[in-house]
Amino acid sequence: MSDSRFPAGFLWGGALAANQCEGAYREGGKGLATVDMLPHGPHRMPVKLGLEKRYTLRGDEFYPSHDAIDFYHRYREDIALMAEMGFTVFRTSIAWSRIYPKGDETAPNQAGIDFYRDLFLECRKYGIEPLVTLSHFDVPMHLVIEYGSWRDRRMVTFFTRYARTCFEAFNGLVKYWLTFNEINILLHSPFSGAGLVFEAGENPEQIKYQAAHHELVASALATKIAHEVNPGNQVGCMLAGGNFYPYTCKPEDVWAALEKDRENLFFIDVQARGAYPAYAARVFREKGVSIVMEEGDAAILRRHSVDFVSFSYYASRCAAADMDEHNTSAANVVKSLKNPHIAASEWGWGIDPLGLRITMNMMYDRYQKPLFLVENGLGARDEINENGEIIDDYRIGYLREHIGALADAIEDGVPVMGYIMWGCIDLVSASTGEMSKRYGLVYVDRDDNGKGTLSRSRKKSFYWYKKVIASNGGDLA
Repeated sequence: MSDSRFPAGFLWGGALAANQCEGAYREGGKGLATVDMLPHGPHRMPVKLGLEKRYTLRGDEFYPSHDAIDFYHRYREDIALMAEMGFTVFRTSIAWSRIYPKGDETAPNQAGIDFYRDLFLECRKYGIEPLVTLSHFDVPMHLVIEYGSWRDRRMVTFFTRYARTCFEAFNGLVKYWLTFNEINILLHSPFSGAGLVFEAGENPEQIKYQAAHHELVASALATKIAHEVNPGNQVGCMLAGGNFYPYTCKPEDVWAALEKDRENLFFIDVQARGAYPAYAARVFREKGVSIVMEEGDAAILRRHSVDFVSFSYYASRCAAADMDEHNTSAANVVKSLKNPHIAASEWGWGIDPLGLRITMNMMYDRYQKPLFLVENGLGARDEINENGEIIDDYRIGYLREHIGALADAIEDGVPVMGYIMWGCIDLVSASTGEMSKRYGLVYVDRDDNGKGTLSRSRKKSFYWYKKVIASNGGDLA
């Protein structure tokens, strides 16, 4: 075994999300969720952004989440593949509407609890720690229609009831929890991020930041409940990470990048530090936002900050005072200028391993809490050769360089709990709804139109990652 720069007990694994993998969207008593309303095709982005109200399903559109990769029925097979690679952690999420189909009931759906209990027991059978996200771009549609989702303060009650149910039902099976996945994405993709839809004449910024406040209070209260149920529980926040670089050394560009970083880190500042940052007052003033806070909210945020900071990292970004529309990458909902110094993926995401090290050092300097990289990977088109193999050297190269950068950050003194690559088994892309944008180490036979056998097969990267885990990151060749 090669020398490793990773500590003993470092957690290695992969991630899936209920809304992108489970399917079975009306089985087991599950209610409709926001993701179930996202079609494949030209209407997907307007619905995601909260610009096109979609409260009912249409018969002339394809909804990728409805079947996804059928993890709901195939999880035993999939977890066995993870165990074969040597996973010590598996990140997944609970679909809120499996536990509370409408979201505002007072009693949970036992069939949903039973499904996740069996799933977590299957992980435990192989010695795999589940890392579970309570809300991963997933809100019951009843809460959107009846309450306007997170714009309504009553959502705090519904979410904390759901969180307590999960903490109690899975006590002893799950000890690592995340409250909201990529909480900052609600600013950029409000419907998929937080179930928000805007009406004519509303100030979207007011709605988004008020909704975020409700989520922050709910997250802090969930953290409190988790520690009450079991003091051994560890709760983290989750950031869509990646620093903004100034496009040039012009001071105005440096300031623009700083402001973009602050926008990105705003909610994590609250979750990790326990208070709104000093710059919040100016942000709210300039955006015409007036946050309604209840008495005691500040104390709740202060007393129940998170135990660790988790984040996704796919790419760094660039910002300038003058964001030239002809030089931006439209590859993601978070807009960025194209960086001429780095390569890019097929979908226009900059490939920047050093950016991961930079991001991690910045975050630890800022928060002084353990970090956990819970999403990292490369979306790419995979081809099956004449021998039935998928030789995804491009994916191996991406993962190798980023794991190497992670090791560099650890040597810089950053405490890191683990590395979780995204989409360990091919799944529906959250951004585009495509299957052809593949992240996995395991190939799933399904296309963008929902056709295919759903059979699983190992890619070359499967065997490479198995070797990485067996050597605790010592053998990246």
